[in-house]
Amino acid sequence: MSAPILKVKEILMRFGLAVAGIALMGLVAPASLARTHRAATDTAQAKDESGPRPVVLSAQPGTNLDQVARQLNSADLADAAKHNDNPVVLVASAPLSSDRSDMALFVQLQSARLCGSAGCSTSVYLRHKGGWKLVLDSVSGAISVLPSRHNGMHDLLIDKNDRWTWNGASYQDGAPAPAASSAPKKKAPAAPKKNLLRG
Repeated sequence: MSAPILKVKEILMRFGLAVAGIALMGLVAPASLARTHRAATDTAQAKDESGPRPVVLSAQPGTNLDQVARQLNSADLADAAKHNDNPVVLVASAPLSSDRSDMALFVQLQSARLCGSAGCSTSVYLRHKGGWKLVLDSVSGAISVLPSRHNGMHDLLIDKNDRWTWNGASYQDGAPAPAASSAPKKKAPAAPKKNLLRG
């Protein structure tokens, strides 16, 4: 045998001995623990489906989502290029209703020039009639999809305390206001004031 082949065999044998030694020392978890962990993970995921689902933005260069995000934000990217800025494009997608055609595209452009003291802003687009429609523009903070719905679309939670609801055309901040009535409202009689005794 040639010298390079012998070296490879020697390295592989040493590697095999190292793996066996680790396993003997108990540093490798047995398969039964892995299955237990998997079952616990599945249970936790089932519980999470009833709560907020975080939108996890990530750089996905060359993917279809990245290409669409770059097209939808071409003006901002062109302006950044004029200032020698090359923003990182972060994207994510999530269904916003039970209709799979209501897939949302979340886009965030990150650069020192585009992000302010509140952080970087994210825009949300909804796939609509073969194209994409801007339904939430420039919000800052982490985004989660909530199980609650308005007008058939999931509510969005921004930064853990700001709920955005669907009004039929786009997302609006806060819960929708009740419908205004044309009849004048009557004031309820004031409750009698109580005197508090201090002593």
